[in-house]
Amino acid sequence: MIRIAQLSDVHFGDENRPAVEAATEMIQADPPDLTLITGDITRFAEVAELEAAKAWMETLPRPWLVTPGNHDAPYLAWIERIFAPFSRFERIIGPAWSQAHLDDHVAVAGINTARGAQWRLNWSKGQIARSQVREAVSFLDGASPAHLRIVAVHHPLTEMIGGPMTAKVWGGVDAARAFSEARVDLVLSGHVHAPFALPYAFGDGRTYAIGCGTLSVRERGIPASFNMIEADEEAVRIKALTWSGSRFEAHRTWSLDRRR
Repeated sequence: MIRIAQLSDVHFGDENRPAVEAATEMIQADPPDLTLITGDITRFAEVAELEAAKAWMETLPRPWLVTPGNHDAPYLAWIERIFAPFSRFERIIGPAWSQAHLDDHVAVAGINTARGAQWRLNWSKGQIARSQVREAVSFLDGASPAHLRIVAVHHPLTEMIGGPMTAKVWGGVDAARAFSEARVDLVLSGHVHAPFALPYAFGDGRTYAIGCGTLSVRERGIPASFNMIEADEEAVRIKALTWSGSRFEAHRTWSLDRRR
């Protein structure tokens, strides 16, 4: 059995402190095999926010992998945002453009779908380049067929029907198709502040998009939450745990068949 904790959109500066503390205590008490943080660890990518996020991450059981989100590029420092959007993140947190984890059971390719600036008015939306997809697929192809193969991004590559907001990822549909054809098991994301699980409509239908809620006060109709993921040879099971104000409770669960 493989156990993964997925946390996202903590937004230090706007974090839900009781929820963050309770989630941290749960993870510390029963450490997963891996902790994945799928972006937006800060509110405005201010140095103090990034340092608070790093201090929190250091309390989590290792190994962990974090990929940045659109809020992790400076919001107010415009020159830095345009020309070096993730320099603060890289200095304080770690690699911004790609991350990787490989152990005996899990292979994860982290991809930065956020951009400091882009050729559209809403810079919060996502992008994924063909070169990023090729590099991720190449890395995951090096894992054995028995590995749980995961791509971690911030923006959902395809839209969640009825979701509270859109990601509108340039290149997202093509990337979802490529990951399906490469037999990736899971594509984990954040951004919309709502948990979900759905299959991509490509390949054999066994590549799943998994969305995680927020651990901030920036809720969008669903309380602060995070995901616990368990996988064996037969299925992947996702439990979205939401904050009641005093404890985390199961909000929704999914059981997804794995390809053989």
